[in-house]
Amino acid sequence: MPLLKKPLRRRASRPAIDLGVLNERLGYFVRHVQVWVFQDFIRRLSAIDISPAQFSVLVVIGANSGLSQSELAATLGIERARLVRLLHRLERRGLTQRLPSSVDGRRHALQLTRDGKTLLTQAKALAAQHEAALKEKVGIERYRVLLETLREF
Repeated sequence: MPLLKKPLRRRASRPAIDLGVLNERLGYFVRHVQVWVFQDFIRRLSAIDISPAQFSVLVVIGANSGLSQSELAATLGIERARLVRLLHRLERRGLTQRLPSSVDGRRHALQLTRDGKTLLTQAKALAAQHEAALKEKVGIERYRVLLETLREF
């Protein structure tokens, strides 16, 4: 059963290219789908000038106010130095803030600002549109199976 309901569009001027053993490699097709997913998601989020990584950071902070930077980095699998740069950008935009932790004075408690909460609401609406497009492209049942399968990793 193919992953996508419709075959990917190929240029009419090119003959079909034999993929050889790639036709039997999950990684090749996962990467192909990942490119489509990210391009669509990036395009949709560009309306509010945030990246997929910034979206993930905002979502997790929004759901876990007071989370530390190290907890956030571990949760999202982001290198700590890269996370610090992301947080600086979000803070400069007035979307997040780092407050002294009431638990440990050496760490910061991350929070969304009022503007961050507003932007996150907009971002979640755009993300929902993206997911709807993905469900339409893949099919509801395949989408559900893929999501459940990939959650196991």
